[in-house]
Amino acid sequence: MQLKLEPNKKHKKQASKRLLTAGVISAPFFYFVSVVQIFTRTGFDIRQHAISTLTLGDWGWIQSIAFIITGLLALLGAAGMRSLLRGETGGLWGPILIGLYGVGMALAGLFRPDPGLGFPEGAPEGIPTTLSPEAAIHSFAFFTAFICLIAASILLSIRFARLGEKGWQWYSVATAVVAPLLIAGGMGTGVWTGVIMGLAGLVAFGWVSALSGKLRSELA
Repeated sequence: MQLKLEPNKKHKKQASKRLLTAGVISAPFFYFVSVVQIFTRTGFDIRQHAISTLTLGDWGWIQSIAFIITGLLALLGAAGMRSLLRGETGGLWGPILIGLYGVGMALAGLFRPDPGLGFPEGAPEGIPTTLSPEAAIHSFAFFTAFICLIAASILLSIRFARLGEKGWQWYSVATAVVAPLLIAGGMGTGVWTGVIMGLAGLVAFGWVSALSGKLRSELA
């Protein structure tokens, strides 16, 4: 019986590694596509335009696909986390929350924000005073994704604390603190909004990729 179980365990381990690899590349993929678009889209200014507005205009479909693929990669990573963390602290809700982040990112790609601040070409020069239904769904999905990541980072910081992994414990706590502070700053200052919001995403999304890599290494 033992000989029959070993190949199955090895298969599950390899499957979990592949799923976690998807989580590892989720944030680098999103920001690679975003940076390319930031420097190539006419009229886009990261100092005032949020990265999500890159979904607008003739080439907006590229950024929309980036949101969707990033969400799917995060979902796969969450499945790998669930497989590895089953029975541990945060082993259920941590992956669920990260999976919800993935769903939120995918929805943010399917539903776009309203044009404004002169982007894309022909858009009003000011900030939209009302939200269209599509933009409302986009905003709800995006901020829900952020909230889920903040909750997941707090929850999994407890797992690392119980394992005595102080570095990962405080990295997770820092993510839960810094990301929302950046979001609040980006929304409140009105200066370099796109940069600040982009950094907030980098902190939160980057934590998912780093966590996926960390858990993948535990399978080595």
